[in-house]
Amino acid sequence: MPAALPSSLSSLGDFKACRNIADGAVIILASGASAKDFPITEFGHVPFIAMNGSITLLNEAGISPFFYVSSDRGFAREQPELFSLAMAKSQRVAIWQDQYERLQPKPGGEVFFLKKARNLSFFQRLIDHDQVLVRNHNSLNKRVRSLGFSKNLEHGYFDARTVAYLALQIAYHVGFTQVFLLGVDLNQSVARFYEKDGSHKSPCGLDQHLEGRILPSFKLAASQVAGERFRIYNLSSTSRIPDEVIPKISLNTLRSMI
Repeated sequence: MPAALPSSLSSLGDFKACRNIADGAVIILASGASAKDFPITEFGHVPFIAMNGSITLLNEAGISPFFYVSSDRGFAREQPELFSLAMAKSQRVAIWQDQYERLQPKPGGEVFFLKKARNLSFFQRLIDHDQVLVRNHNSLNKRVRSLGFSKNLEHGYFDARTVAYLALQIAYHVGFTQVFLLGVDLNQSVARFYEKDGSHKSPCGLDQHLEGRILPSFKLAASQVAGERFRIYNLSSTSRIPDEVIPKISLNTLRSMI
């Protein structure tokens, strides 16, 4: 069973407090339609990192997310009930500091403030033996150089225009070594699994950023971060992330791996 929520109402801290606190497998739960029929309760013993409206699936199964992240300030305004649910039910949340300061009531779990990664100086890169901020430094293209992957969120995160990529950086930061992407379909033409006919639908910019930022970011993570220490798999057969970037696996394969 998932760990219980902390006894304190809220434990406020920076990302240093959750560095390498976990290991093994984690499921990153996004809101793509492919996640709707996933047997959540069968894998209730596996930690989940949820985001935005994907909290609904875990709540229905009585599962508390190991981590919940929402980097889009608009989501809290557009889906206040879902955002409040996540704040109340999650063991840990990653949100912006100004959001936290306005929240009433405060989150029930630990709180970590988001910040974006900054450029390292030439000297900082020389002494960064662990390469905590992975970048394409050699590219002449400024946009490509802005892509990256943060292994340590004390230094901030890289924005790929999809919160699933931020969740992937959280998974590395806290110490998980086997990551399974669920519902990371990246298909703007298909409604999120929690959206109903007539309900409010949050804006989506997947098509706008897919080729320029989303896929290049996942390619960077696959080529420069994934390996023996950190393996990434995709549970969505309809995901627009190519199989040669993040390998797609079946539900039965997942069962054999966990």
